[in-house]
Amino acid sequence: MELTSEPQPDLLLLIDPACGGQAQIGEDGYVDAAPELVVEVAVSNASYDLHDKLNAYRRSGVREYVVHRVLDEEVDWFVLEGDEFRPHSPGEDGLFRSTIFPGLWLDAPALVRGDLASVLAVVGQGAASPEHAAFVKHMAEIRGTENSE
Repeated sequence: MELTSEPQPDLLLLIDPACGGQAQIGEDGYVDAAPELVVEVAVSNASYDLHDKLNAYRRSGVREYVVHRVLDEEVDWFVLEGDEFRPHSPGEDGLFRSTIFPGLWLDAPALVRGDLASVLAVVGQGAASPEHAAFVKHMAEIRGTENSE
């Protein structure tokens, strides 16, 4: 991340550097370089998450950035294209699908209304999808193992 700011995301996902990921956990336990995906839960200061943090993550090379604006009852998903974050839209079925982590799906309306059962059901469907299976297989092949799920 940048030396001038140290955002602390609420959630992050990274790909093992051995599999082509851009970040790793340093000896100090902190993430070195930008994780592939960062999630922020903005309860009171969505402006900070959608401006300052968005720009810090963009400059650092975070590839996907998700903001759950609790009070606004909205979810924003951004994908890094070149050196700019672009809004990422849900599919025709209303689900967000990660461009970096195949099979990572989010039912934002269910999340916003607090329907955890539906959120988890969609996460399970994504994890059971053929694209997720192919992603897991590809990562396992890179690592030289039979199955890393």
